[in-house]
Amino acid sequence: MKALDGVRVLDLATLFAGPTAAMMLGDHGADVIKIEHPGRPDPARGHGPDGLWWKMLGRNKRAMTLDLSRPEGQELLLRLAGDADVVIENFRPGTLERWNLSYERLRAANPRLVLARVTGFGQFGPYAARPGFGTLAEAMSGFAAMTGEPGGPPTLPPFGLADGICALATAFAVLAALRARETTGTGQVADLSIIEPILTVLGAQPTIYDRLGVVQPRTGNRSVNNAPRNTYRCADGTWVAVSTSAQSIAERVMRLVGRPEYAGEPWFATGAGRAEHADELDAAVAGWIGARSRPEVLDAFERAQAAVAPVYDVRDVLADPQLAALDAITTVTDPELGRLRMQNVMFRLSDTPGEIRWPGRPHGADTDAVLAELGLAAPEIDALRAKGVV
Repeated sequence: MKALDGVRVLDLATLFAGPTAAMMLGDHGADVIKIEHPGRPDPARGHGPDGLWWKMLGRNKRAMTLDLSRPEGQELLLRLAGDADVVIENFRPGTLERWNLSYERLRAANPRLVLARVTGFGQFGPYAARPGFGTLAEAMSGFAAMTGEPGGPPTLPPFGLADGICALATAFAVLAALRARETTGTGQVADLSIIEPILTVLGAQPTIYDRLGVVQPRTGNRSVNNAPRNTYRCADGTWVAVSTSAQSIAERVMRLVGRPEYAGEPWFATGAGRAEHADELDAAVAGWIGARSRPEVLDAFERAQAAVAPVYDVRDVLADPQLAALDAITTVTDPELGRLRMQNVMFRLSDTPGEIRWPGRPHGADTDAVLAELGLAAPEIDALRAKGVV
């Protein structure tokens, strides 16, 4: 048994935020049907080398094609929606309505349907019609402005951070709406903008500015709330990261690196006080770490019960024994490519664990099977394909 057995999701979205949310639901047993245009597949299929990104993003989804701009495609979607629980879409506001697939019409076909709408800026407001991508959200949320070295340019992440955070929020919104449906008996619309989830996880900055007028500056790897907190180069050229969010940890680190006198300074008693003296604390830590290899550093920090971690690249991730014990990177078999390693389901449920049942499927691989489930015979499907509807 899976936690979402019996839940059917129609994934109409493209690229990352919406499709990643659908992937997460599929990981826990939802029957996810990925619906793409017959002639214009999801651009994510071509993202990254050899289309490998799609093998993860499309996992646990059945792949079918449908032209939603055509009346025949719209009618088929309504029939699919009649037996679905969730529709996830990320078209610009007004697109579904232009295709005569408004929520009112979808709801007429299925009053219990949950519609998750994922856009850059939400369904209303002065920016609603703008194209929206995670990069724009990373810029406009304040993330880029606080990221980077002091005096350097604002810095964007080298991956879809805002999209990933929005995907988690979308999956949560869908589950909240499904839970509410148990009480109300009806579905609802979940309106998500990519900018709001990343804005939320940036913390209390709006409150701090509102009350104190403080704008968080770029501090590189340092923190304005504690020190020492940075990445440090070891003697063998590798790197480690040190965190001292807890006072006791900060004291242990300074004893370890041979500077216990700092712990007796009045300013050392608070994280903010230590942050004001980050230069001298960093110098002490960097000097000690820089004289030792990474294995020596990690061993000493572990014995001192101080917080340290190696800075990994993907090769290290794949070789780490803790991640191996968790099966965080698992192995799946793909009919096209054979053995593939990818991130596993991101959490473990004791009684209804999630599972990667299959990697991303070829474009339209399951069209005939899904349409047959609607009662269409092979000649009808052939006719739709000849007209370019599927």
